[in-house]
Amino acid sequence: MTFVVVEGPEGAGKSTLVRWLGTTLRAEGRAVLTVREPGGTPIAEAARKLALKSRHDRAFGAELFLFLAARADLVERVIRPALDNGQVVIADRFGLSTIAYQVAGRGLPRADVEAALRVATGGLTPDLTLILDIPVTVGRERQRSAGKAQDRIEREDDTFHTRVREAYRSASGPGIVHIDASQSKKAVQEAAWREVAAATGALSLRST
Repeated sequence: MTFVVVEGPEGAGKSTLVRWLGTTLRAEGRAVLTVREPGGTPIAEAARKLALKSRHDRAFGAELFLFLAARADLVERVIRPALDNGQVVIADRFGLSTIAYQVAGRGLPRADVEAALRVATGGLTPDLTLILDIPVTVGRERQRSAGKAQDRIEREDDTFHTRVREAYRSASGPGIVHIDASQSKKAVQEAAWREVAAATGALSLRST
C-alpha cells in the first residue's frame, strides 16, 4: 500500500497530474484510488460546499474545522480502507495544504493546527508528497485561460497566495519532493512518475 499526495498552489496542475498518475498506474496493473480534498464522502462534500462555495462569511477557525471534518471522514471511510486493501491512494491535497493555507495564508497558530490535524488524520501521513511549484501570476493565468470559476479561497489576493506558495516552497521532510510545474506538462509528468514509480515499485517510465 502506498499513499501519494499531490500538493501546490492554485493553477499548478494538481488535479490533472493526479488523474494522469492514476491512469498510468492502472496501466501497470495496479489497483489505484484517486481522491480530492475536500470531498469524497457525503459529509466531506457538504463541508467542501460550505467552505468553498458558501457566500456567508466565516471565522478562519470555522473554515479550518470544515476542512478537517472533511478530511477526517475521508480518511476513515475511504483512504484507510483502500490502503488496508493494498491499493495505491493518490490524493489531490492533504495535510500540507492546511499548513499552507490556514497557517501561512490565514495566520492561524501552527502548533494548534498541527494538533487538530493529527486528530483529523488519525496520524496518517503520506509516503510521498509531490509539491508542484508555480509562480502565483502564472497559476492565476492558467486558471483564467481554462475558464475556471474561482472559489472563495482562489479569490484571495496575490499577497495571500504568495504566502501559501512560500509555505509550500519551504516544506521539507521524508517523502517530500518539489517539482517545477512551470515546465511542460510532459516534463512534470516524467518527474512525478519517477518518484511514484520508485515509491510504488511500478515497472516502467511512462509519459504522454
